[in-house]
Amino acid sequence: MLGNLDNEVIFKKAFTNKIVFTAFVRDILGIDVVVDKIETEKKFEPRIGYVDFELDIFAETVDKRIVIEIQRIEYDHHFDRFLHYFLMLIAEQQKNAKEYSIDQTVYVIVVLTSPYTISEKNGKPILDEVLLLHLNPQTLTGKVRDLYGHQFVCLNPNHSDPDTPQQIRDWLDLIYQSIHNPQRPVLNTQNEGIKKAMELISFDNLSPQERTQAKNKEAAKIHWLRRF
Repeated sequence: MLGNLDNEVIFKKAFTNKIVFTAFVRDILGIDVVVDKIETEKKFEPRIGYVDFELDIFAETVDKRIVIEIQRIEYDHHFDRFLHYFLMLIAEQQKNAKEYSIDQTVYVIVVLTSPYTISEKNGKPILDEVLLLHLNPQTLTGKVRDLYGHQFVCLNPNHSDPDTPQQIRDWLDLIYQSIHNPQRPVLNTQNEGIKKAMELISFDNLSPQERTQAKNKEAAKIHWLRRF
């Protein structure tokens, strides 16, 4: 039986593991990274902008060229917040007014665990499994100029798309089945990252402390939902 990746404690246990983290980044972003420290609840001092934001899972590559941040969200009403996080991770690199260079490429991956309830400005519902934002300018004819490379990715396994590449599908299946079919999950165990994540979040491999923390997080979430 798998632990629920909709739970903050379970999610962080899986994705702060270096094997899982690097495999996830490789499959979602298509890049191979080597990271040293994977941080949770990351904050910047001094504060950036007017929002005191906290990053769920944050890591820099050992060559200090890439910043990767992963967010797990149950609700979808924070798209403005995601964009703020993304832009502030870029802005944080400007240490003083004389330095405008952005030396590190920023990647933000957001995992949403509930179906979308939001719509486009034209009222059309958003029902996409994968949404991508690439921060690069393009010409009037659509040619992209690779100046920055920053990327923002939203994943929502509740809106299955047959065109989703298999390496991304593996992770979306892991997230979805851990929530909806934890006792008999059907997953691609040939993927090293998936296999390791399954091992980490197996209920039998959770310590008594982790089980208690997970239950407390779930109770707090239910209490929050009942307020609305």
